[in-house]
Amino acid sequence: MSQPPASGPAKAAYVRALFGRIVGRYDLMNDLMTAGRHRAWRRWAVAIARADGALALDIGTGTGDFALELVRQGATRVVATDFVEPMVRAARGKTPAAGIIDVAVGDALKLPFADQTFDCLASGFLIRNVADAAAAFREMYRVLKPGGRIVCLETSRPRTLHGRALISGFGVGARVLGTLVAGDSKAYGYLPSSTARFADADELAELMEESGFSSVRYRSISLGLAAIHSGIK
Repeated sequence: MSQPPASGPAKAAYVRALFGRIVGRYDLMNDLMTAGRHRAWRRWAVAIARADGALALDIGTGTGDFALELVRQGATRVVATDFVEPMVRAARGKTPAAGIIDVAVGDALKLPFADQTFDCLASGFLIRNVADAAAAFREMYRVLKPGGRIVCLETSRPRTLHGRALISGFGVGARVLGTLVAGDSKAYGYLPSSTARFADADELAELMEESGFSSVRYRSISLGLAAIHSGIK
């Protein structure tokens, strides 16, 4: 089976089409594939972002879970963007808090915001899917206010034998669940294959530092299946 495009416009088109067609089962599949743990992961990430009283940006919002968590933890206003229009429509359906959460179509590589707009910034499972990770981090840095915090929740490549065995089983399980629940094994085969080709946690931290962020650190979670990276502008 051929590999999905690794970067550039071809990857962007591939990712947009893929997520556009799985939106109806997206939340259910997240619950099944992580045994519901993605909710705790988001809570931990937002706690690091220190969203209380903040104007926050959620990039690659998907169906809006990060935006809702930012509000739960005290953000006074959240702007949530995604470049997949069906995801934006789904997020709008889940985020009825008019005046607190604004959901709009937006590309992480060309954010439609002025420099130094946001107090904090969050993304969940975004960077692995963008066409140019370095360009995405540069845009995040641009729109964040000085002293603002960034948090990125992302899948990762485990280092331990147990972790590597777990992610191997996770890949098989994702394809099976994708077939049985979402009717799309190809889409859910993309998750483990893209993770295998993605930067590891140390490499992602280095990329953030190269983009200008300071105090960059990360927390590995669930035996290294995912990591929460953070930094300050």
